[in-house]
Amino acid sequence: MKNRIVLLGPPASGKGTQAALLGTVFGIPHVSTGEIVRSERAKGTAIGLEADSYASKGLLFPDELALRFVGQWLGTHSRFVFDGFPRTIGQATALNSLLESKSLDIQTVYLLELPDSEVRSRMLGRLTCSVCGAVFNETFHKISASDPCPKCDGVLARRRDDTLEALDHRLAQYHEFTKPITDYYEAAGILRKVDVRFGRDSVFQLLYNDIRADA
Repeated sequence: MKNRIVLLGPPASGKGTQAALLGTVFGIPHVSTGEIVRSERAKGTAIGLEADSYASKGLLFPDELALRFVGQWLGTHSRFVFDGFPRTIGQATALNSLLESKSLDIQTVYLLELPDSEVRSRMLGRLTCSVCGAVFNETFHKISASDPCPKCDGVLARRRDDTLEALDHRLAQYHEFTKPITDYYEAAGILRKVDVRFGRDSVFQLLYNDIRADA
């Protein structure tokens, strides 16, 4: 079974949802740099506030900052599902070196593909719980910001970076930086492309079967 997995894809392609499902079913810890940043920001740490200055504008973290977060996390984990990391070729090569120093490797990289028009539709309707961090879509889940979180009754709100301006920045950066990363992992023979327009359950079943293939 595959135990070291990377999920790549544009905003709103379902990386976080699939990472959470895989973590629950297979017991593999999952993490995203965004989650780490939100946790550190809530604590008021210097590194959290530094990273938030980029995230709130829809900008990618500098490679050095992202690797500081991930390197610290890998100090206590040898199995993982990375959600949206690495995001630049510099991060990808640095992560590879970091894993090699621990005699680990990435077994599979799944590229979750979604057209830009669908990304915009999903992102502008996204609501995030301020308590548990669960993410919902106004259309898919038939929910609004005035409703309580279905999971914990917390307050639902749009993230500060879920604006059209920030989204355009994120999409432009995604297209600019993702191509070199996908080429990098495709050359390594570990990249698999997944069309996510067919919905969460269909995508999960595909990932589940592929991860179990080596069991």
